[in-house]
Amino acid sequence: MDNVNQAEFWQQRYETGSIQWDMGQVSPPLKAYIDQLPASAKDQAILVPGAGNAYEVGYLHEQGFTNVTLVDFAPAPIDAFAERYPDFPAAHLICADFFNLSPEQHQFDWVLEQTFFCAINPSRRDEYVEQMAALLKPQGKLVGLLFNVDFGRDEPPFGGTKDEYQQRFEQCFDIEMMEASYNSHPARQGSELFIKLQAK
Repeated sequence: MDNVNQAEFWQQRYETGSIQWDMGQVSPPLKAYIDQLPASAKDQAILVPGAGNAYEVGYLHEQGFTNVTLVDFAPAPIDAFAERYPDFPAAHLICADFFNLSPEQHQFDWVLEQTFFCAINPSRRDEYVEQMAALLKPQGKLVGLLFNVDFGRDEPPFGGTKDEYQQRFEQCFDIEMMEASYNSHPARQGSELFIKLQAK
């Protein structure tokens, strides 16, 4: 399970196309969330960590959001995204380990969570919570989706339960919403929680 902590593991997966849980499109609940945001949000600092093929980053860019940062520690998806969106600011494409991002150098208004939490080693989930809170500005938000199912496997995606997530996140966040997603992609219907958390 420790191999998921290595960039090489993910690089190989992208090179071989072994990313079966990639939907090939913007996640419907996240698209709906983005679509209802006010125009004033378009210059907010947004982080999409472990972005992979980054359909949501592309959609935000297409909708005129100007301050979106994509982070992944495998270069393959970043290179592919840069080819698809040559006008996306290169300085906002960061090939790095999320856990090594410096809160002193990076602060965000909100973070979009889409299949990153479920890709990390479950033993690092509390570390994820602490780092996420540190990277957010005061009252910054973490918005996105978590799998509400136990996959019973020792490779990603790793699932979990609402009870577990509440216990982990409430240390650093006020939980505004953590409910079953009603508009998930058909392949994920009934298996996702939509979350909206505010950093304490």
